[in-house]
This record gives sequence, C-alpha cells and structure tokens, in this order.
Amino acid sequence: MKIIVPMAGRGSRLRPHTLTVPKPLIPIAGKPIVHRLVEDIAQVINQKIDEIAFIIHKDFGKKVEEDLVAIAQKLGARGTICYQNEALGTAHAILCAKESMTGPIVVAYADTLFRADFSLDTSADAVIWVKQVDDPSAFGVVQLNDQNQIVDFVEKPKEFVSDLAIIGIYYFQSGETLRSELQYLLDNNVVKGGEYQLTDALENMKQKGMKFVPGKVDEWMDCGNKNVTVETNSRMLNFLHQDGVEALVAANVKLENSTIIPPCHIAEDVILVNATVGPNVSLGKGTHVVNSTIKNSLVQTHAHIKNAQLDNAMIGNHASFDGNFTSISIGDYSVLE
Repeated sequence: MKIIVPMAGRGSRLRPHTLTVPKPLIPIAGKPIVHRLVEDIAQVINQKIDEIAFIIHKDFGKKVEEDLVAIAQKLGARGTICYQNEALGTAHAILCAKESMTGPIVVAYADTLFRADFSLDTSADAVIWVKQVDDPSAFGVVQLNDQNQIVDFVEKPKEFVSDLAIIGIYYFQSGETLRSELQYLLDNNVVKGGEYQLTDALENMKQKGMKFVPGKVDEWMDCGNKNVTVETNSRMLNFLHQDGVEALVAANVKLENSTIIPPCHIAEDVILVNATVGPNVSLGKGTHVVNSTIKNSLVQTHAHIKNAQLDNAMIGNHASFDGNFTSISIGDYSVLE
C-alpha cells in the first residue's frame, strides 16, 4: 500500500503561521497535522505501508523535506518527495507523484484530520471517504444507490441530493488506473476554472463501470484557518485523553505554583510559573509560561508567554508575548509586548 499526500500550498488562510511553516506541519496536540493524518490512515487500512509520497512546492526547503521523510520512516515506510511548482488543480497535483502510483494507493489531502472506525473495502475499485454534514450545500457530496455504491458526485448542491460530504481521502485499488485517467485529463486539456480536477477523473472511471463505495468517518476536523485549527486541536486532545494511549504531558515539565487542567498536550522542557493551563491547550517543546492563564489555545515550540489571559489563541515558534490580549494569532519569531 502507498499513500499519496498533496500538500503543495502553504495555506494563506492560516497566516501568519504558514509564512514560515507549511500548513500540514502545524502541530495538533503535539504532532504535525500530516503526521497525525497518515497515522490515522494507517490504522484504518490496517495494511503495511511501503511508501508515502509527499507533493510539495520546491521552496518548502530541505528541512521540511527531511521532516516529511522522517514522518514516513516512523511508520516503517519510504518517504518520497515530489514537486508541484505551479498550482494547476487537484488532478495535476496528484499526478506529480506518478512514479509512486502503482498497486493499491490512498490519496489524502493534508489539511484535514478524521476519526473513523470502519474496515476498508479493498474489493472495491475505489473508496471515497465521506462525513454526514448538516449543510451539504457547502461541500462536494456523493449520492448512493440501494447497494451502497456511489452513483454520482455533486459539487455544492443548491437543492438537497445527499448529506455525505467528500472529505478529501480516497482509496484506489489500482494506482495505475488512476494515473492513466489523470494523464488523460492533462493530455486532452480537460480543465474547469483553469485547473485539472480529480472529480473529472473519478467521473470518467465511474462511467467505465468501476465500483465506488463510501467510507464513512465519525469525525472530520478542518485545519483551514486559525479558529478551526485551534478547535481541531481541542477536539483531538479530547479524543486522545479519552483513548488514554498517548502520553500527553512530558515527564520533565517544570511546575511552580501552577496547574494543568486536562486535556492538554505539554511537551518536553516546558516551564510553568504561576500559571493555569487548560483545558484544551497544546504547549510546544521549550515553551515558558509565567503569570498567565491559557485555555483553548495552540502554542508551538520555544514560545515565551507572560502576564497573559489567553483563550482561542494561536502562537508560533519562538514567539514572545507579554500583554493582556486574548484571541490572538501571532506567527513564528514574533514579539508582542
């Protein structure tokens, strides 16, 4: 099994944090989004992963590439770096990893997280992972027949046709077949809005009689902007706290007249002085918090926070914050005093 992870853009909606770090490497409950994503996929498919191909922009830099390869290696897989240097759509992005598209593959966009408890139907030609939503008009949805097979894809339906939204994770029994269909779009300049779209390839595959079935997830968490990323961090902390399988507070955290209210992820070398932290807070490695109360917030590594009352805040790596602001969002190496 191979996993293809398109993550070419930095994500303008999550600035200033994505000015220095690509969005899929923003930590959620102590691990980068893309790391949690591939871990959860591995758990659902329950098969050995041979390779994870990450599709990025070349300006992400060598350090990011090394981090991504390390994520694959932690799952016992080979990490491959592919480049998409021009944003030409989802089909074009996936095809940038065409050398890795052999045998069964999973394609997963790296700005979403999920929780699921279903067995992957490897007898199907393709599985499209979906979530039941309250407002389907905001999403691409699938329609099912009586045999629980997907018979249509509808983008942002104005009238109700289905409430099963496509979350951006797909299984294909044959990577070669998908690669051929994507190549057809490029060779024949099949574009919508100036971009090559994966949904066009899916429609062509369906018209050829291929069997598509849904994989329904229980939870779907977005990481598109600051507010939903902080919310996703809180939801993930609660899931991990309930599971009880992942240590959330490092053994060497130093507390001086301070309280941690779970669930929180507190990384190594964190120092808390006269502080109350939690619930729903992630503090990255080496962060110092003094004379502060923090809840429902995401703080990355080596940040320094004092005299603060933070709620729904997101603070970047090596940032310094001193003040009485609340729902803030400051990026890496920022100073706000």
